[in-house]
Amino acid sequence: MTILTRRQQQIFDYLYQNWENFAYPPTLEELCLELGLASRGSLYKHIMALVEAGLIESFAGNKHAGIRLTPAVLSQKPEESSNKLPLMGKIAAGQPIEAIPMTQFIDVPAILRSDKPCYVLQIKGDSMIEAGIMDGDWVIIEQRQYARNGEIVVALINQNEVTLKYLEQLPGKILLHPANAAMQTQSYRPEQIEIQGVLVGQMRRYR
Repeated sequence: MTILTRRQQQIFDYLYQNWENFAYPPTLEELCLELGLASRGSLYKHIMALVEAGLIESFAGNKHAGIRLTPAVLSQKPEESSNKLPLMGKIAAGQPIEAIPMTQFIDVPAILRSDKPCYVLQIKGDSMIEAGIMDGDWVIIEQRQYARNGEIVVALINQNEVTLKYLEQLPGKILLHPANAAMQTQSYRPEQIEIQGVLVGQMRRYR
C-alpha cells in the first residue's frame, strides 16, 4: 500500500487542483517550473512513484507529451460547487496503521472545513476518546506540513505509518500524545515524523 511523500503529495495536489486549467497535460519541464524544482531527474522519480500508485499516467496523445491524472482519479473528481471532499481511508487513533488510498468522496458541510485544501479520514481505535474522537468517526483534515504544539495532527511515521495524535515539538524530539489515560505517549526523532495535516472538523453517525 502506497503512502505518498510530501513532494509526491505536492505534485499530485497540483495536478488535481489545476486539472481544468490545463490546455494539455503538463510536461516534466513545465512541472519543474511550476513547482520550483531544479532537478528534472528528481521529479521523474516522484512521477514514477505516482504512476506506480495508479494516480497519474504519461500521456503522448499529441505533440505535447505530458503527465495527466488517471481515468480512475478523474472519474472520482467532484464538481467544484459541491461539498464533497476526498475520503482517504482509515487512520489509527491507537497504534499506527497504514492509511488506505483515496477510494471515494464524502459530503462535508462547509462549516466543518477550512478554506484550505482538506480531506477526510475515518477513525480506527480509541486513543483519542478523551478528546471526543471515537472509533468510526470521520475527521476533516486541513492539508499542511506544519502545526503548532497542542494541535491534533495526522503524522506520517517513518514514511509508512500514519496516526492521529496531539503534537508536541521539543528540541531533538517530537512527542505524539494520545487522549486516553490508558495509553502511552510516543516519542520520535524529528526526521521520523512528517506532518500531513491538522484536524479542523469531525462528523459522527449514531446508527
